[in-house]
Formats: sequence, structure tokens, C-alpha cells
Amino acid sequence: MITIYKDQVKVFKAFCDEKRLQILGLLQSGEKCACVLMEQLGMPQSSLSYHMKILCESGIVDGRAEGKWTYYTISKKGSDEAMALLKKLLTPNAVTETNNCCL
Repeated sequence: MITIYKDQVKVFKAFCDEKRLQILGLLQSGEKCACVLMEQLGMPQSSLSYHMKILCESGIVDGRAEGKWTYYTISKKGSDEAMALLKKLLTPNAVTETNNCCL
């Protein structure tokens, strides 16, 4: 059970930073080279690398190396899993018994 929460935290960590949300916004129009992301965000390579590591570890973004650059894209599978996770967490469970200790 604890492992499940550790995996979920990675997804939410990916969304809890303004720069990572900006990166996702840029990736909505398709694959982008790290050089383009650095230029458009005015971000040094080390900062971009840090944010991309978090986005890739969450499964929301995929990266592929080509030459000295890495190209990033939003992962269909990862984004579907993130949406399913959020839906699951925010959907109330149907309860047949009263679990209210104050009654």
C-alpha cells in the first residue's frame, strides 16, 4: 500500500511547480527539443534537466535522445494514468454503512 502512495506522489510532484506546468504547456503542441524549451523558458540547462527528470519519472513526459539533445513529448499512457488517478482520488466511494463516529 505504501508503494502505491509513493508512485502517486511522483505524479502530483510533477504538477506542483509553475515551471513544470509551463513545460507541459509548451509540450501540448508536440515534441520539443531541450534547446527549444531552454530558450522559450529562459532557463539554464541544469534547471531544465532537474524539471525534466521529475516529469519523466512521473511518467507524464517521455524523452528520447538524438545526438547531443533530448526531445520531450507528453506521454499518452502517463497522462491517461495521471487523469485516472485524479478521478479515482476525487470520486467518493459508495458507502452502505454509516462510518460516522459522531452519530
